[in-house]
Amino acid sequence: MSSTETASPQRSPLHDFLAPDSIAIVGASADPTKRGYKAMVGLVKDGYQGTIYPVNPKAKMILGVKAYPSLADLPASPDLALICTPAAMAPALLTECGKKGIKGAIILASGFRETGLEGAKLEQQLLDAARQGGVRVIGPNTSGMFNLHKKLNLLDLANVKAGDIGFISQSGNMLLSLVLEAEHNGHVGFSTYVGPGNQTDIGFNDYLRYLSEDPNTRVATFYVEGFRDGRRFLNVAREVTATKPVVVYKSGSTEQGRKAASSHTGALAGSYAMTVDVLRQVGVSVVQHSDEILPVAEGLGLLQQARGKRVAVISDGGGQATIASDRLTEAGLELSVLSDATRHRLGEILLPQASLVNPVDVAGSTDVRPSLLAECMEILNEDDNVDSIFLVGMFGGYHIRFAEHLLGDEMRGAESMIELAHKTDKPLVIYSLYAPISPPALRRLHEAGLPVYNSIEHAVRVLAALGERGIYLAASAEHTHLAAVTPDVEVQATFAKALKEGRDLFEYEAKSLLRTHGVAMPAEMVVREADKLTEVAAHFGSQPLVMKVVSKDILHKSDAGGVKLNLRGETALREAYGSIMESCRDYSPDAVIEGMLVTPMARKGTEVIIGVMRDPIFGPVLMFGLGGIFVEILEDVAFRAIPLSRHDACSMVEQIKARKILKGVRGEAAVDKEALVDLLLKISCIVEAYPQLAELDLNPVIAYDDGYAVVDARIIVNRANAS
Repeated sequence: MSSTETASPQRSPLHDFLAPDSIAIVGASADPTKRGYKAMVGLVKDGYQGTIYPVNPKAKMILGVKAYPSLADLPASPDLALICTPAAMAPALLTECGKKGIKGAIILASGFRETGLEGAKLEQQLLDAARQGGVRVIGPNTSGMFNLHKKLNLLDLANVKAGDIGFISQSGNMLLSLVLEAEHNGHVGFSTYVGPGNQTDIGFNDYLRYLSEDPNTRVATFYVEGFRDGRRFLNVAREVTATKPVVVYKSGSTEQGRKAASSHTGALAGSYAMTVDVLRQVGVSVVQHSDEILPVAEGLGLLQQARGKRVAVISDGGGQATIASDRLTEAGLELSVLSDATRHRLGEILLPQASLVNPVDVAGSTDVRPSLLAECMEILNEDDNVDSIFLVGMFGGYHIRFAEHLLGDEMRGAESMIELAHKTDKPLVIYSLYAPISPPALRRLHEAGLPVYNSIEHAVRVLAALGERGIYLAASAEHTHLAAVTPDVEVQATFAKALKEGRDLFEYEAKSLLRTHGVAMPAEMVVREADKLTEVAAHFGSQPLVMKVVSKDILHKSDAGGVKLNLRGETALREAYGSIMESCRDYSPDAVIEGMLVTPMARKGTEVIIGVMRDPIFGPVLMFGLGGIFVEILEDVAFRAIPLSRHDACSMVEQIKARKILKGVRGEAAVDKEALVDLLLKISCIVEAYPQLAELDLNPVIAYDDGYAVVDARIIVNRANAS
């Protein structure tokens, strides 16, 4: 099997217990303050159709259901066990679950890895018991789960509606927030919820696989504090997003947030910017504000995707049209340039004072006939320059604002919008200032599957997610990853030598590795004694040269006076050689100096940086950005998980905020983007081939209009995997 192929995944085993036909409640109770009571109430009250087995050695009946003293006493093997006991009892109970043939168990208790060393030991005991018995574990330290289509409500949540949003959240309070928001919305419902807790056994990637296969889930949504195996999540997400939207809100975007996440779940939160980039790389829709989770999930669930980012705005108020335009632009969306034919047709039905450019302001044309907005949407829908349509204003409230008799015309307008939505593949997104009171026309739109928002910002975020998803899917043919290069014997020997000597690769060794695998590199010579400088001078002629010290003990060469620039001729080279030796001896008297690296000076161009790190969560990740102050101060960089596709490499170059500099400013020529893309792809293929490579830093790379020059290269050896 090639590196670009993946085996067909088997059906997720989580179906066996996340949609159970029978459940044991271990620690079931008649005490309203206990979780075992709430779980029982949720099952009984909601009419769970499966078999319930309360387990409590002190009770004969609980809430009218026969109880059993232990798991061993159950007359059959339930699909799922909810364990409501203290943490210390969990390992033994999982052993009992295994003996009984129970397929899955939920451990509610906290007091495991998140509390320190002793808790971590207890958690390992729990995992050992589960694996020995073949039991899959949700949690521990979890809020529980529900499957509303099975009427399985283990949290006893009131007024939560069955729907098509699957939600996996490391925060129980975030679930409660979304449930209350959905209740206020009145139209959004959930399929399955799980609190993964510490992810001791089942991780986010497992839940994503399950939700992708669940026919009741239309969009998979996650609140994540920290991934434990981000690489596997990316691999699953790449498959899932091809057919089903995935929404992620990642907390820990600040240093304080990352510390809070670690103490709450014992998870490694990682770099927020890197996490966002690698998630988007595989088609995940990332929301950056918690109040966007439900609107974006609803919008993607209903509308799926847009062809692109060109949005036509139609509004009955100039102020809100301007606000919408601002927010769309900030979100990276474009205002569609309407065709002359579209503007002419709009002019035929709107008043003379209407603005016919995008955003279209009807300027009072709809005050007496609000259904005219639907006609405008139909006209915009036929414009090939339009990818999605955004209605902004007070639709639904005309009969309230102006005259009651307008209600009928508003309802006719709503029906026309619904008819249009059914026949077009362009999303129709509606913001109405009357949405909070849900008047009849807006209720009708909601019932028919058209999302209506009471926030311009939320509506714009939905439009952005739809456009991003559409563009990602359209580029799916470009997502093929290039195969890793074949490891070179001499390069392998270089790594082995560096490892034996307890050092990283010297600069010339790093450059040699890159050159071996097709990266364009300038000529260079390593000089180990001053007498060789005559040969060097003859070789390079009159070119301006740079000389750098080669020493494993001097990492920051400039700080040690170990770099000399603009050297021409043998005399200058000899003077530089002596000066560097003297400066480096003063800087670090015990440093072992291998010699000097001499190479031509790079001509003026645009500095960029390319770096690779092996992230403990997501594996090898490549970084690209402008060099100099841009990377050090502005942190204007893009990340992608390795391996890269051509689409990934191109999108990295286009993502950075300073991309205009790459396109040429103030008379400077645009850089050779294709050369940079080629370099990024080559680096990706090289890193895949050499597990001995822990980190790589090319800084700077000088980008030209006809290629690039790698000025400096550093490779850190992976001592944990240096075979």
